[in-house]
Amino acid sequence: MTQTPTTTRPRTDFDEPPPPKRGSAWSGWIIFGGVMLALAGSFQLIEGFVALLDHNYYLVARNGLVVHMSYTGWGWVHIAFGTINILAGFGLFARSTAARIWAIIVAAVSAIVNIGFTAAYPVWVIMIVTLDVLVIYALCVHWDEAERF
Repeated sequence: MTQTPTTTRPRTDFDEPPPPKRGSAWSGWIIFGGVMLALAGSFQLIEGFVALLDHNYYLVARNGLVVHMSYTGWGWVHIAFGTINILAGFGLFARSTAARIWAIIVAAVSAIVNIGFTAAYPVWVIMIVTLDVLVIYALCVHWDEAERF
């Protein structure tokens, strides 16, 4: 009997599925940062619409603000930054480094803009600045581990 030679394929790494990606617990901070940034943006939108629609709602007259500006102007500034914050928050879910850098810049500028509005309604300002600082922390801590996310 003649045996036919059996040919075996050389084994390659393509035959096995790749191991699942495992990120650390810190990679969840990216999602947290995105959600908090969108939440802070939503609060800014509310603050902006209140400034546009009800000028008597805030505690001080416009002359008592850090930056002397009408409440209509402040309303539009907060609406613009609120919209940008929401978009940056959703951009973080794309996992791109550019979105993270943009979100950090947006959160920092948002905190600075809100500090100028402190005299008008300090509770909102404290809440939004705190959320912005949490977002910056969440996006900066363990930068290299987030790449494995």
